[in-house]
Amino acid sequence: MAAKRTLEIIEIFKQMYSTEPRCYLDHDSPWQLLVATILSAQCTDARVNMITKDLFVKYPTLSDIADADLEEFEQDIKQAGFYHNKAKNITACARMLVDEYDGVVPSDIDALTSLPGVGRKTANVIRGNIYGIDSIVVDTHVKRISQRLGLAHEDDPEKIEFELMKAVPKDYWILINMWFITFGRTLCKAQSPKCQECPLVRYCREQQHPRKSQKKSPRKTQRTRRA
Repeated sequence: MAAKRTLEIIEIFKQMYSTEPRCYLDHDSPWQLLVATILSAQCTDARVNMITKDLFVKYPTLSDIADADLEEFEQDIKQAGFYHNKAKNITACARMLVDEYDGVVPSDIDALTSLPGVGRKTANVIRGNIYGIDSIVVDTHVKRISQRLGLAHEDDPEKIEFELMKAVPKDYWILINMWFITFGRTLCKAQSPKCQECPLVRYCREQQHPRKSQKKSPRKTQRTRRA
């Protein structure tokens, strides 16, 4: 029953969106996508693309970033937020790639996650978009959509990744990243989702079991973490 339900959801997404994988971060090389993905933590793709448009002109090679002055690089990426940590991680990551990988971004998950500032999310972006390896990227949209559709029940992104790997046929792993992100940005928003326009509303756990209103807790200061 669960497998049939999942396939029904996939069929609706196939009717809604393209079946050609698409990356929302502008890049011309694997290392550029890696840098852009690190920058995208707690920052919109649109803003990252604005930043990297000039950044990759100023630093046309990975070695240029590896040799960059840290304080100057911080200013170059300041608008991405959390720029102290991001600049430190990106320049250290570039040095490690140049020194240990001859400037080549690896495809192995363990090698990728050994790089400064690179967690499973960033590693899977690289594996899926650069190397065509079936991977699931759990960002805020994928987390929200998978929970609302009942495809995942955990709260930890890594656990959600493995839940989705079990629930979704492997051929669709890369595509659901694109579908869920697009769906989350346009219809199934975190606040004020457009449920009346949603073709998937009958599968939504939020509609079947609406949450009782809760008082909002005070916001806590967030720190960047490996994405």
